[in-house]
Amino acid sequence: MTGIKIGYARVSSESQSLELQIADLKKMGCTEIFAEKKSGKAADNREELQNLLKYARKGDTVYVTKIDRLARSLVDLMKTLEILNNKGVEVVFIKENIDQTTAHGKMMLQMLGVIGEFERSLINERTAAGRKAAAARGVHMGRKTKGDKKAAMELYNDRENNGMSVNEIAEETGVSRATIFRMAKLQAEETTN
Repeated sequence: MTGIKIGYARVSSESQSLELQIADLKKMGCTEIFAEKKSGKAADNREELQNLLKYARKGDTVYVTKIDRLARSLVDLMKTLEILNNKGVEVVFIKENIDQTTAHGKMMLQMLGVIGEFERSLINERTAAGRKAAAARGVHMGRKTKGDKKAAMELYNDRENNGMSVNEIAEETGVSRATIFRMAKLQAEETTN
């Protein structure tokens, strides 16, 4: 059984028009068209793309006027194609003349996939090198510590003399109440052992 032709159109801002893309998709015979005016930085944030991914069924073909209308990065493109392909849905990019239903189109998309893997590897290598260089410069990686925990514990342990409540200690030192109580509990456990 052959499925239906589904179109996807997207522009990046409200001031741009979807008309030309929709006209091209109708020329291709698309009976359902998902269109949105939204930046394409993250596929998860594009409601109509998410609706298309839910709607498409095995045997359907999704038509997109240009690759950059479906995804803004090779990584996002490959993720979206994988979702569609796992459902048995083929994709056709009109302007680039890449038709996943043909051997040539499949080869082109596989080459894009290899390039996407290479791009991910380069990003991972640069990230690791950046972390290593930052560590060598003594830059702390991870979440910044909040407040002065040492001062908080000194004030906590001296509550009889200073008359401060845990709320006041938290406010003065910038350490949360939960952290103060957790440190006090650990301290008590250490003294009993």
